Amino acid sequence: MATTKWGIDPTHSEISFRVKHMMISTVTGWFESFEADAETENDDFTGAKINFSADTTSINTRNEMRDNHLRSGEFFDSENFPKMTFKASGFEKKGSGDQYVLSGDLTIRGVTKPVSLDVEFGGVATDPWGNLRAGFEINGEINRKDFGLNWSAVTEAGGVVVSDAVKIHSHVELIKS
Repeated sequence: MATTKWGIDPTHSEISFRVKHMMISTVTGWFESFEADAETENDDFTGAKINFSADTTSINTRNEMRDNHLRSGEFFDSENFPKMTFKASGFEKKGSGDQYVLSGDLTIRGVTKPVSLDVEFGGVATDPWGNLRAGFEINGEINRKDFGLNWSAVTEAGGVVVSDAVKIHSHVELIKS
């Protein structure tokens, strides 16, 4: 079967994360600048080759002071590590239906770790202009400290300010090249 190339549609995609704050509420953030491409040989994307990168300076939590702190050396160190990357090692069907597991290497701050993410494949459709599109919802969780994002603070009562667990929740739309 011929290889099909896909590119991300950034206007119809969202790369977001959630982190517990003070262990009582959740802060959501996004990366505003990102790229991704995929190569497939199957209609259902099984075995796809997928590459992704996000510009760590584009982080947006709707709070400029917090965003600048996240870009600093205490978190992403965006000056020295302007990109975080993901390179897939597998995209495999999980049982029947539209559930998949996306496995690969995530690199943040120069630290690379294997991760597995749950994916719901939304299917493929042709838009009104004749472009073939594919949709995905991607969810998972990482430990930020595994990637050197070690900043921590404790409240006067001994509570944690920022959780180590980071939940990934993204919607991705690809366009056939």
